[in-house]
Amino acid sequence: MTHARWMAPLAVAVLVAIGCGGGRPQDASATTDHGTPPEAPMQLAEAPAASAPAPAASAGSASVIGSVRFEGATPAPEKVKMAADPVCAQQHTEAVYTEDVVVNSNGTLKNVVVFVKEGLSGSFPAPSTPVVLDQKGCWYIPHILAIQAGQPLEIVNSDATLHNVNAKPTASPPFNLAQPMAGSKSTKRFAKAEIGVPFKCNVHPWMHAVAVVTDHPFFSVSGADGSFSIKALPAGTYVLEAWHEKYGAQTQTVTVADGESKSVEFVFKGQ
Repeated sequence: MTHARWMAPLAVAVLVAIGCGGGRPQDASATTDHGTPPEAPMQLAEAPAASAPAPAASAGSASVIGSVRFEGATPAPEKVKMAADPVCAQQHTEAVYTEDVVVNSNGTLKNVVVFVKEGLSGSFPAPSTPVVLDQKGCWYIPHILAIQAGQPLEIVNSDATLHNVNAKPTASPPFNLAQPMAGSKSTKRFAKAEIGVPFKCNVHPWMHAVAVVTDHPFFSVSGADGSFSIKALPAGTYVLEAWHEKYGAQTQTVTVADGESKSVEFVFKGQ
């Protein structure tokens, strides 16, 4: 009787010791009953905080508007010959001309990309709205496009004939994709800013377009009246660049305050 009373407390003590970790330690390679490694013990020390990303810059209320004037003799446009593909030729009742240099009726220059070259700070997330490059009438529309790095570029074939889009950026991976039928669509993105990315169609050698890729949304392309408009700029002093595929680039410095709109004119001269 005495012996039994002595053994009961001892058994309880042994069980308590095992339950609290007093048993033989498990090997590091041991597994649970389900064959998976046991979870790592909880870390009491806090992990070091990750470095904060560069803050996104907020849009402002300043704007720069202006026009691109052309001086000198207007180059004669070259007529495009599309007879090699009847599907292309049949879509045009009037002649089609090259768009390397397009001087508007008011003496301004079309297809000049005007963008902020210097003066911005912070990062600017790329918009999710795509820029569209259409192939219609065996022609790239638009001929000159501006887009932000990371922004979707939606490439569309509106023609009932084969096109292939051969783009040759140097700061981003090049691509060459086929679009065999009307309604074909592809989406691409440029990874980094770059001026003058060429596009061509190997099937129709007269087709070419050019892209200007920026790392911010402050750009504009002069239109049929030669005007451009850059909006939502933060207040500051900026270097603007106007770029044309044939006549090159020129710059101007402009300072704008919140809510202010400044007017700028660029002048390109024919050769």
